[in-house]
Amino acid sequence: MLWIKGLHVIFMVTWFAGLFYLPRLFVYHADARDEISHTRFLVMERKLFAIMTIGAVLTAVFGVWMLADYAWSAYRSSGWLHTKLALVTALVVFHLYCLKIMRGFRAGSAQHSHVFYRWINEIPALLLVAIVLLAVVKPF
Repeated sequence: MLWIKGLHVIFMVTWFAGLFYLPRLFVYHADARDEISHTRFLVMERKLFAIMTIGAVLTAVFGVWMLADYAWSAYRSSGWLHTKLALVTALVVFHLYCLKIMRGFRAGSAQHSHVFYRWINEIPALLLVAIVLLAVVKPF
């Protein structure tokens, strides 16, 4: 089971790396004024999104595997696990919101300034802190 937990953590790191960097690309993309930069950011965002989606899916696969194998029976009445799963759901929603933003840039309909993207860049960091603390400390 430690191998499964290790793989879960490895793919979680991959997913979060993408979640940290993609909004930063949005910041730069929102400031881009020339077509070459716009095209470059579209390619970078698409490739990063693909990699982080693979990380997200494999994080979920190994997380569900751990839940099915031992965690759910041991922790199903624990509030920390339910809270962690709710925060992971919020992370998935943020991931999908990033897809929406990417599509807006691709369609030329992105409406937000670089300041907006700087603010949403903090969301995954806050979720990471909460999720890791819940998983490690198990406070309730």
